[in-house]
Amino acid sequence: MTRFAEKVAIITGSSNGIGRATAVLFAREGAKVTITGRHAERLEETRQQILAAGVSEQNVNSVVADVTTDAGQDEILSTTLGKFGKLDILVNNAGAAIPDSQSKTGTAQSIESYDATLNLNLRSVIALTKKAVPHLSSTKGEIVNISSIASGLHATPDFPYYSIAKAAIDQYTRNTAIDLIQHGIRVNSISPGLVATGFGSAMGMPEETSKKFYSTMATMKECVPAGVMGQPQDIAEVIAFLADRKTSSYIIGHQLVVDGGSSLIMGLHCQDFAKLLH
Repeated sequence: MTRFAEKVAIITGSSNGIGRATAVLFAREGAKVTITGRHAERLEETRQQILAAGVSEQNVNSVVADVTTDAGQDEILSTTLGKFGKLDILVNNAGAAIPDSQSKTGTAQSIESYDATLNLNLRSVIALTKKAVPHLSSTKGEIVNISSIASGLHATPDFPYYSIAKAAIDQYTRNTAIDLIQHGIRVNSISPGLVATGFGSAMGMPEETSKKFYSTMATMKECVPAGVMGQPQDIAEVIAFLADRKTSSYIIGHQLVVDGGSSLIMGLHCQDFAKLLH
């Protein structure tokens, strides 16, 4: 028996990076998974990786949808229930630091950037969670929210809206954890540090620049004390830990930091990224 046998999981933002690694891991461990994202080709790559791991097509529900919309949320949930009949685990992973349309940073960023960033990183989590709660109540299920070390006490002056959204997710996790445990639902969150995903590209970096960014950061002990760049699989394993009631049943409303030691010093915020990448 694998640890997620007979479990049904939704992993948002699973067309790339952490979400993809989590979906493959959960499916390999026996879960029936709904994978979802906005990009059909990348989502199909995730589906193919799951099938290549020996998972039956019957255990995969692939939904091209925009999780920031009510219609997208409803489709994700309704197709999951329609195909699998229940929901045990919700991983709210979809998120990004959305670049400003005028390439502004800090307080110069537009209100439109704020709206888009909060809509993706916070509102969609709240909306999908509310819709999932009745079904998770029936199964005594699990919610794992993906936050970031950007939510901490240190400043992230270039991308304030992203850090605001993630700080709100931390508080939302704590509040909902206490509210929902009375219904048997556990809520926890994970705060990754630097992880080699498509995050840099989503911020507007060319692919080669993004690779250079990650490789450079990994060599700087004042940025990543572990000396190695985090990989999506590293975070996926921790998500699985928090989603497995057998291993983490007494953990309620916790924010688990997974960052190679970065948040203990946060030297990365003192770097001139533009200079490093040239």
